[in-house]
Amino acid sequence: MKPCYYNDNDPFVCAWLRHLIAAGHLPAGDVDERPIQEVTPDDVRGYSQAHFFAGIGGWPYALALADWGDRPVWTGSCPCQPFSQSGVGAGPNDPRHLWPIWHSLIAECRPATIFGEQVSGPSGRSWFDLVSCDLEDDGYAVAAADLPVACVGAPHLRYRLWWVAAHPDADGVRWEREQPQTHFTTQEDARFQLSEFEGLVSSARELAIPAGRWGAVADGVSGRMGKLRAYGNAIVPQVAAAFVRAYVECGAALAAGGKP
Repeated sequence: MKPCYYNDNDPFVCAWLRHLIAAGHLPAGDVDERPIQEVTPDDVRGYSQAHFFAGIGGWPYALALADWGDRPVWTGSCPCQPFSQSGVGAGPNDPRHLWPIWHSLIAECRPATIFGEQVSGPSGRSWFDLVSCDLEDDGYAVAAADLPVACVGAPHLRYRLWWVAAHPDADGVRWEREQPQTHFTTQEDARFQLSEFEGLVSSARELAIPAGRWGAVADGVSGRMGKLRAYGNAIVPQVAAAFVRAYVECGAALAAGGKP
């Protein structure tokens, strides 16, 4: 398989991504600066992992914190401005509402597992209603949880809606913990795995994932306003890692023989 695929249309954050990759903070990969509207399924095929709306690499960094390894996965945090309380409230009518574009790539390529994030609150949940309906129509099992950054020890809330989708028929859907592997083959299995998610994800509040080197990843990158914009749009990788770890716990429960 090819190395990771990164896509973002902001030249500043793409330069930052390349710096982080070269410094070894993020997995090796190809950075595509084109708008997602110009990306075709053929551009993404052959990559085991693909990160859309990649920003400064919060999702691949979170996967590393969670020991996800090289298992197939797609990630993406669609632009929040159409649904943010600080925006104009245009919602699906906002041209920055890019879920339909990303969904077309998902429907064509059928990645095994997808992680995403969006603003919390009624507008974020309304957005997620659309996302979950689209993905369930494609055969995915979908789950989500509202989590604050306080759950990993930050002194403030900053709630975000974290979501995951898993396809029972996608190639490479495997669960690993201490090396054992299993494979769910039906949507019922996938739904059971995600039905356990709500309880397990609450354990994220007990976690204190170390920040590692995230605070230093701007070394060598100039441009104060660009940094502020990039940080403002970034996810908090420690929370994402807690979410991913809880999801893997669900897979371990399935591997242990759990049934609905």
